[in-house]
Amino acid sequence: MSVPLHSRAYVFDPRPNFPFFLTANRYCIDIAEHDEDALTLVFAHATGFHKEHWEPTIEDLFRLFSQTQAQGHDGHRKVKIREMWSIDAPNHGDAAILNEKTLRWGYEQAFFWEDYGRGIHAFLTGLGTGIDVDFSKHNLVGIGHSMGAISIMLSTTYQPPLTYSSIHLIEPMIMGQQWSIFGNFLQKGAMNRRDIWPNIEEAYQIMKGRPSWKSWDERILRMYVNHGLRPLPTLEYPNSLDGVTLKCAKQQESATFGDYKSRVLAYNLLPHLAKCIPIHFVYGAIDDYTSAETKNDVLHNASGGIENLARVVRISGAGHLVLQTHPTAVAGVIWEGLKSGFHADRSSARSRTARL
Repeated sequence: MSVPLHSRAYVFDPRPNFPFFLTANRYCIDIAEHDEDALTLVFAHATGFHKEHWEPTIEDLFRLFSQTQAQGHDGHRKVKIREMWSIDAPNHGDAAILNEKTLRWGYEQAFFWEDYGRGIHAFLTGLGTGIDVDFSKHNLVGIGHSMGAISIMLSTTYQPPLTYSSIHLIEPMIMGQQWSIFGNFLQKGAMNRRDIWPNIEEAYQIMKGRPSWKSWDERILRMYVNHGLRPLPTLEYPNSLDGVTLKCAKQQESATFGDYKSRVLAYNLLPHLAKCIPIHFVYGAIDDYTSAETKNDVLHNASGGIENLARVVRISGAGHLVLQTHPTAVAGVIWEGLKSGFHADRSSARSRTARL
């Protein structure tokens, strides 16, 4: 079914309260709901990616929504969707270009995921300019992948209180133990990667032939090159006059992998957050980036008991990069979570979040 999806790009300026610009896309369709119960979905991406990585999943979600409107619902809670937003981390995507100079203020060694969370908080609580939306009147649902999942969680820890009616964590990098060994491996991989190509189309063809990208959904790979690359020269390569490079410079991707504390902060925040907000966990069935032991520790111990979580779902055939390889399956799982009715009452969730 064809969905008339409309999008608009925004630049949010929270300075001087927060030093970084944020870039975001707003998605809606003609039949979107606008009453106070309708949901506004807020998406945060993983390290090395950008806000547009969510677009195939967003398109599939809107398709499911429009089909439900046409056919009626099946006994589950009727889902009303107002709009969806996807937000870049300050050193990723379009935001990385705007923040290029600011990111040299000491962020080269480590960029903390909580800064992404702080940016999301400022964006949704109106602590800046450039967004013509009062999100305090929206019924917010937080959805994040990997780093983005942690950042959505940590966005609840700032003032004024930010309230979600539910949070959906897609392969969240929550860990109670030391991350440094695995983090060092990812940092080195980021620094050793190729990051200059003659043009976008050649970059696409090269990546399409590499094993690490062959498993990606075709739409995602197109999004990656079309929205993740920028023309040369840049501050990183001031003397390179031809070709394209990454918007998220590999030094910044490495620095983002160098945050060893935010995933531990999330580990310790989880039991408190689960008391206030329904938390939905989505893991791939393949335990690649994080072990089965780590995931079980999060689900059974960090959560305060798996019974405190709204849902736990595994997506067959997928690993940590489930959003890149199985975006339609991710949309289906999120949709089932939205239909399940595991949402907090807005007023009670707001008062309980304020006491975190």
